[in-house]
Amino acid sequence: MDDKLVTLAIRTYQRAQMIKAILEESGIETVIHNLNLEHPEMAVGVRVRIKESDLPCALKIVEEMESAWEQDQPKDITQKVLIPIDFSDQVPKVIDFAFLFADTLAAEVVFLHVYFSPAFTISSNNDLSTYSISDSELLHRIISSAKADVENMTNLINKRIDNRELPDISFSFELKEGVPEDQILDYCKKNTPSLVVMGTHGKKLTNELIGSVTAEVMESCVSPVFAVPIQMNMQLPNEIQRIAFLTNFDQKDLIAIDLVISLFTSDKLEMYFVHASDKNEAWIEVMLAGIKSYFSNHYPNLITNYALLGANDNLELLENYLANQKIDVLAFNTRRRNIFARLFHPGLAYKLVLHSDTPLLVTHV
Repeated sequence: MDDKLVTLAIRTYQRAQMIKAILEESGIETVIHNLNLEHPEMAVGVRVRIKESDLPCALKIVEEMESAWEQDQPKDITQKVLIPIDFSDQVPKVIDFAFLFADTLAAEVVFLHVYFSPAFTISSNNDLSTYSISDSELLHRIISSAKADVENMTNLINKRIDNRELPDISFSFELKEGVPEDQILDYCKKNTPSLVVMGTHGKKLTNELIGSVTAEVMESCVSPVFAVPIQMNMQLPNEIQRIAFLTNFDQKDLIAIDLVISLFTSDKLEMYFVHASDKNEAWIEVMLAGIKSYFSNHYPNLITNYALLGANDNLELLENYLANQKIDVLAFNTRRRNIFARLFHPGLAYKLVLHSDTPLLVTHV
């Protein structure tokens, strides 16, 4: 029985051709699928397929190739604030906050739009599979529409900069094909932006795709993520005065808190250090008091408070606290989680994005 073909990688047309050439030099038979012969430059999501028995050897070769490619890429040390954007469902305040944060961080703004390619009807031709001209035209329309949206938004942002509604920050657009959360996380892994600013619809508007995408990025991103709810009343970052930080008394929390404070410029900033636990032990109060003392010494103008909450998985209890204290932003540091953990045990960031109207700032120190 012949070995069945398995997908080794999904890459651009140029990368797929390079991988195919190297693998065949090593004696590994390689097949390329989803190639548009009429417009090769538009061939996105090209599949590199091999025999299943060749998979271990092929994986090692491709890993070495892509590691070498990454090392050859020039390193861009410019700080960036990333805005993942969906032209059909955009939260305007995301742009306002991202530009103001970029001004604070002396960074440039990058808009990332991810579009889906059409479902391809594959016809086989020896070791090459192609899709039809109708699919090609559909893909062309998708890309053309995205480019038109980019041009319109560029003009709008430039007009707002000229009117001094936004700071004069350098900005650019990137268009990627694929699944939004995957492409956003891939961009962050390769470019490590200083901050990602995304929109979320919160608990008042349910079943919205943008909320789940934001939640997935928050759970796994290497960069800090600031989530802007559509119901948010504040217009500017300097209006944010009360920030609650959930702490587990990890030393990394101190680094995360420094980052949080650096983003907000209010001279009346108040920090509320909150620890949620089912246990009521004396050392917890001692640790909270120590955090308060530490930041009072390092930030003498910072007003600090601390609180103990029970039931660390009770979102209603936390939301009541945020409402009673009139908290403007909830921040916390969290470890990045793998896909299995996220599927079966959603983390706090995921739950809050889908069920809270409080802006969130999540770090992964």
